[in-house]
Formats: sequence, structure tokens, C-alpha cells
Amino acid sequence: MHKWSEMIDEKVSEAIVYGPEEKREDEIFNTYSQESSFRNLFLERLVASEKKFSGGAQDEIKKIFTDYNLQKEALKKLDQKKPHIIAEGIQELTAMKVETAVPKIMPFLNHPSSQVYQEAQYAMVVFKGFQGLHFLNDFAYIISDWQQLRLLRSINLDPDQCQQVVNVWLDSQNTSVIIFALRLLRKFQMLGFYDKAKGLLVHPAMDVRIEAVKALQSLENTSTTTEFKEIYEEQPLEVQIEILKAMKLSHDPRCADFYKEKLNGTNLPGVKIAAAEALLSLGYHDYLLEIIENDASCPQLVQIIKHALQEKI
Repeated sequence: MHKWSEMIDEKVSEAIVYGPEEKREDEIFNTYSQESSFRNLFLERLVASEKKFSGGAQDEIKKIFTDYNLQKEALKKLDQKKPHIIAEGIQELTAMKVETAVPKIMPFLNHPSSQVYQEAQYAMVVFKGFQGLHFLNDFAYIISDWQQLRLLRSINLDPDQCQQVVNVWLDSQNTSVIIFALRLLRKFQMLGFYDKAKGLLVHPAMDVRIEAVKALQSLENTSTTTEFKEIYEEQPLEVQIEILKAMKLSHDPRCADFYKEKLNGTNLPGVKIAAAEALLSLGYHDYLLEIIENDASCPQLVQIIKHALQEKI
């Protein structure tokens, strides 16, 4: 196996360094390349190499893949029963941009194994761009944070083409689809969805509300901080803390009194910490020092402010 790996790595290195001009026939390699075990290792090493390179080097790797008809090995994996083997096959076909495999990959969007359907989702986005996300319209499973990040990094967006479908996702019964859509608004600055995001501040799921706060901060307009203040009290603790963090990013000096009120008027440590950090970001260093030096100050509050000041140093 080690000898095979060396042979394959040498073949890949030669192709990358010398390109098509330096093609020499290698009878031993060609003989091995007929064997199933060798071909599977060959495919595995090619895909690993493809991840390390870009541009012309990647093109040479894909050419080797085509010349030795290794897509046959990858496609065979889609007919297996074990999820990790199916996922591997999808990954290999995606890495090598085998567009003709899309019809075979699509049914795996509904596979019960997350390992399989996540690779199928990623494949759809790689091959079809934004259109590849249409599986979200009626997707029943949870989309993990890692998978959401992976999909978001892989798409380019034409906002004019996606208004209707993003609306569908924001109305989804699947909270992870809503969260993904809100992250999409942030990434592509889709200002037209501001009011829709604001409406999600009353969604029953806490995670959706938190993501809606982040989206509103990213799509911020002149009324955002006022709206945050208005809805603050009716929100659960985790959302209140997220609102304070979002307001801090606006650097609006008109919020100082609001932060002081939250710092001094609550016993909730998380709120106090967020309020102290927000005041510090507005330059209220001396105000916070006065509280520390005042013997009448609550010990918990003093500790929180000291922590905030140390974080700033």
C-alpha cells in the first residue's frame, strides 16, 4: 500500500510540475491502474491532492482523473449501502466537478443519514450555485451550524433572483432553515428583508430570535437601536443579551443611558456584563472606574466591571 501511495504521488507530482508536455508511458503504473484496490487508493489520493492545489495544478489533477476514468469508482460508491461510502463517493464526484453525476446525487438529498445528505447538499450548491439550495423549500432535517457555514461559503447570490425563495425559507417550519436564511441576509446585505427579520423577534424559537437580532444589526438603519430598546423588555434573557451586544456594535452614544440602566438596574450577571462592555465601547471608562472606587457599590457589579476593563486591556 505504501509503495502504491508513492507511485500515485509521483504521478500527480509529475503532472503538476511538467504538465501535458512531459507525458511518459509507465507500463507498471498502467498495469496497477487496472486493479480495483489500486484504483480506489488512486482516487482517494487524487481528491486529497485536489484540495491542496488551485488553478492549473487542479486542472492537471482533474485530467488524470478523467484519463484513468476514475469517476467509475466514485459512481460505484453511490450504489453501496454504507452511508460513509456513499458520502465518500459524492465528495469525490463533487471535488472532481463531475456534473454528469448530478442526477445520481440528487436523490441523496433525502437520505436518512446526515453524513450522506450533507454531502449531497454541498454537491448541489457546488454544481448549481444558489439554485442548488432549493432543497431547503421542504427540508425536514436540522442543518448543522457547520453545514450552514459550508453552504454559505460556497454560494454567490444575485439578490434579484432569490426574493421569493428567501421569503419561503423565512416562513419555514424548520427553524434551522430560518436561521440559514437570516445568515444569508447578513452575508449578502439583503436590506429589503429588514422588516421580515424584525417580525421574527416574536418567533417561538429562541435561536431564531437571536439570529434575527444579528441580522437586524447587520442590516441596520436609523431606527434599529430604537426598535431594539422597544422590544428589549419582552424578550427572554438570552435575546436581551444579544440585543445589548448588537447595540454595542452601532457605537451610538444615545444608547449610553440605556446601558447604564441595564448595568445598575438588574441582578442578572449576563446583562450587566454586556452593558458594561457596551459603555466601555462608548468611552465610559471613567464612569465605570467611579463605580469600582465607590465603597457602596455592589461587590458583584465591581467584579463584572473589573472583568470588562481587563478584557479591554
